[in-house]
Amino acid sequence: MSFRDFLTDRIGFIVIYGFNVILIAAVVQLDLLGKNVSLDGSNIAYMALLSTAGLASFLVLDYMRQRGYFQGLQMLKQSGLNGGKPEAMEGVISLPAGITREQRIAVELLLELYGAYTDRLEKHRIAQDQHQTFVRLWVHQMKTPVSVIGLLTEQPHGAAKEASRRPVGAVLESIQEENDKLRQGLDMMLHTARLEKFEADLRTQKVDLLQAVRQVINEHKKACIRYRIYPKLIASHEACYIDTDDKWLGIILHQIVSNAIKYSKSKHDGSKSLIITVTKDGSGCQAVFQDEGIGIAEQDLPRVFDPFFTGENGRLVAESTGMGLFVAKEACRRLGHRLEIESKLGEGTTVRLHFPRSGALHEGLLPLK
Repeated sequence: MSFRDFLTDRIGFIVIYGFNVILIAAVVQLDLLGKNVSLDGSNIAYMALLSTAGLASFLVLDYMRQRGYFQGLQMLKQSGLNGGKPEAMEGVISLPAGITREQRIAVELLLELYGAYTDRLEKHRIAQDQHQTFVRLWVHQMKTPVSVIGLLTEQPHGAAKEASRRPVGAVLESIQEENDKLRQGLDMMLHTARLEKFEADLRTQKVDLLQAVRQVINEHKKACIRYRIYPKLIASHEACYIDTDDKWLGIILHQIVSNAIKYSKSKHDGSKSLIITVTKDGSGCQAVFQDEGIGIAEQDLPRVFDPFFTGENGRLVAESTGMGLFVAKEACRRLGHRLEIESKLGEGTTVRLHFPRSGALHEGLLPLK
């Protein structure tokens, strides 16, 4: 800001000051006239000169005092902030603290806005990195079932020739298994994308938890038969109604059951059980899933809900993405449910889903975040 601009902003102050000087001189002149005495013209000029000199000195000193702040703003403007360049926002940090209270408040506000801007930018960067990592991982994993299906369906030669000697039913079963992997991968990509617009796709209603669990078990019936996993549903009541979104509840239950199957099928060739217990009390409903799979290493448990974390199990099960439990946990958090996991390596895993009493979500006790 130039000195001319500085004076222009204070033109009102200068005018009022000049008016007050004239008013004081008029009052003094009137008082002297009552005593048959009058101010000399030179005295009035001298008073005006002194007042003007005092005002000018004050304005110059005030401008010099605030010049550092004005220069900082000017440099910030010239760096491209008003042109929309994001990197120019870093110049806010170097702004002087300000001289007047108004300037200090303005600087504090700019710093707060800069902090909010950087936080939002960092969250966006993390989300972009996660999305790109997931896409790369997803594409890599989808190549495997596509290649296997290609080998099973192409003309019998080379490696596919051996597959062609297998019974047609076995070939079709292998194709179906690989197709299931493709479908699960596509579903995971869709669910991850929908998390970004969670509230836009949310519709809470009363849902029977028992019915939802039975439906998910039926959807995985073929996989359970194929890997000799026997699900057993135990319920303390005939029905257990909860406030939730039926679509997201299905996604959460599907992830829990599919994980139980995925990490149980490779443990041993014998039969395994998957016990699902649904109970209801004064605090709400709870569903507990107990499998006899390979379990989770103790050091991996604190990170099982982190995106892309697969831990020791990721080295044993090729189709692990590390996104399933992340999506389930995020959906539970936004719906006001609680998801917990306990596990012992080599013995199995227990997953607990707790749903608050009916109406708690609508009463605002568990607000969406």
